[in-house]
Amino acid sequence: MTLIGAEARLKVLMLASLNGDAKAYRQLLDALRIGLGGYFRRRLGEHAADEEDLVQDTLTAIHQRRGTYDPTLPVSVWVYAIARYKLIDHYRRQRIRRTVPLEEAGPLFAGEETDGALARLDLDRMLATLPPSTRRMILATRIEGRSHGEAGAGEGISETAAKVRTHRAMKGLADRFALKPDAKSSKGGGRADG
Repeated sequence: MTLIGAEARLKVLMLASLNGDAKAYRQLLDALRIGLGGYFRRRLGEHAADEEDLVQDTLTAIHQRRGTYDPTLPVSVWVYAIARYKLIDHYRRQRIRRTVPLEEAGPLFAGEETDGALARLDLDRMLATLPPSTRRMILATRIEGRSHGEAGAGEGISETAAKVRTHRAMKGLADRFALKPDAKSSKGGGRADG
């Protein structure tokens, strides 16, 4: 089966399982178990004994987070992001420093769309920290390209209020998620802002 065919099959199974199809869900988990096994096997090397635990941890996380799947993204990109975080957590717990040749750093099933999809997952996580009306304002003005006047009208506020809300939200996100260069150099190893 080609990568495109495999991705299409995963998408069909995922959407069916989200609609309550238990048989499709079992088939999805079986397909993911095989793909995840190979993914972890290639990356674990001498620690291959941990493969099955990582596969199970990842499948559990997929089960718990299946409601967060965005149907506009390839299933494999979403799964790969979860698997990647599980592998990083494993390396941290085991205090393993691992380098992977660049040609082996590819995704589980997906192709070149991985970076964009991972960026979208990061964006979604960041936006999820905002109140719903502020999140809608950011999406309307910064992602969809609508004017502050249009976005404000949709929220029942003035253009000026929309500009202020968007600016404050963007500044808050930058403060919360940006790596501050002076944070490492502050005395006592704590945050610079207290």
